[in-house]
Order: sequence, then structure tokens, then C-alpha cells
Amino acid sequence: MRGGPGRPLPWVTVRIARFTVADQIAYGVVGGDPDDPASQTVTAMDGHPFAPFTLTQAVFPLAEVRLLPPVLPSKVIGIGKNYAEHAREMGGEAPATPVMFLKPSTSVIGHGEAVLLPEQSQQVEFEGELAVVVGRLAREVPESRVDDVILGYACANDVTARDLQRSDGQWARAKGFDSFCPLGPWIATDVDARDLLLETRVNGDLRQSGRTSQMVHSVADLVQFVSSVMTLLPGDVILTGTPAGVGALSDDDTVTVSIEGIGSLTNQVVKP
Repeated sequence: MRGGPGRPLPWVTVRIARFTVADQIAYGVVGGDPDDPASQTVTAMDGHPFAPFTLTQAVFPLAEVRLLPPVLPSKVIGIGKNYAEHAREMGGEAPATPVMFLKPSTSVIGHGEAVLLPEQSQQVEFEGELAVVVGRLAREVPESRVDDVILGYACANDVTARDLQRSDGQWARAKGFDSFCPLGPWIATDVDARDLLLETRVNGDLRQSGRTSQMVHSVADLVQFVSSVMTLLPGDVILTGTPAGVGALSDDDTVTVSIEGIGSLTNQVVKP
């Protein structure tokens, strides 16, 4: 069975993971009941999801592999203040034009990896977000072709050193620390991202709850806008903004971002 960028596999489950097992790294397709972790498996690909691929006979219980970031992006493009209530809790209004910023590729970590609290900051905060994963080279994408360039979606946490964001007057340091972009647990290629429930929990307590339909600028708008500025490469990630309710993280916290139809991304917070 074959798949490829922008072409969901022709079966029910289309969750594409990047994982390691027995010191080997591979992409694979996650199967089983999403509500029953014990039933879930991952079938390794021969190839990768950005080109035609085949599935191998290698099938592993999901619990026995280590999930990695589902992509290694050349760049992560963040969108600021894309939910009106979050813009207001930050003391402003949602901008008429999307506000972009960049997170380095070195900030990306996977499901289960640790968010590291830097010594330079005393106020590190979570921001649960929907991530768009680009599936092919894209430049000046028209609305009619947006779906063609999206491989799928993932959960993300745009971790931010809020005190440094205020003091620096720009966002590169505040959002660029190593481990400040948890991404995963996989890429879901079969979801309609226009109206999904997004929730963030810290130590099991609900902190954020919003719907992607509340975005000021939709996924389609963002892909068009970002691609009008810069060329998007396969594996690049667009973070679409966070709902209201952001808050501080402390040593030994556990933060989980869950998105309807995609899954849950969980990371421990550690002060080295």
C-alpha cells in the first residue's frame, strides 16, 4: 500500500509517527484503537511520508517504541495572538494581519521528552497549539491548493519564557530555547482542522480549552500568508496560535496538549 505527501492512506487510521526501536529510526503508521493504548501498533515504512512509500512487515507494539518528533523541520513558523481571548489576556487585540515569528529547529522535541527550564528565565509558560505539517515544497500557495501542500496535523506546545519576551522586546530568545517546541505525538493526515477541540492540562488540571474555529486567521489563511513570505519545505511546521489560559510551568510539572482527532502530546518539565 502506498501513500505520499497530501495523499492520506486509504484506510481508517492515518497517523504517521517517527520512532526508534532497537537503535533504528523509522517512520511508520500507527494502528489500533486510539482509545485503547494496549491495542496500538506501529508498522514501519520503507521510505518516508514526503514521497511515495510502502509499508513493511515490521510491526511493533506502540508501547515498545520511543516516539520521536514526527518531523525535523528546517523552520518552525509561529503565529502570535491568533485567538482573540488570548490576545486580550496578553493585553492587546488580535492583529488584522498574522504576526509571524520563528522557532529554531533545535527547539523541537517529541512526545515524552523533557522541557528544560532555562536559568535565564523565571517565568516559562505553556501554549497548547495546533501544528500544521507541510508535505511538499510550497511558495505563494493559492486557497484552492492549500490542502495539497499539507501533509497533516500534530499537537504542539509553543513554550515561552514570558519574562524574556517582555524584556527583550522581541521573541527570538523567549521562544527559541532548546526543548521549547514539543511536537507530536504523530502526524494525523485525515482530520478536518476547521473546528477541533484543543485542551491543555498541567498535572491533570485543565488550563486551556478552545476550538480551532475560534482562530482569527484560519489554517488556509495562514498557509497562504506564510507561503507568500517564505518558501515552505517538506517537514516545515506552522504553529497556529494558542487559546486563552496560558500559564506558568514549574519543575516536575507534566503538561499535556490534546487535540480532537489527533491525539495527546505529553512532556515533563525539568529544571536541569
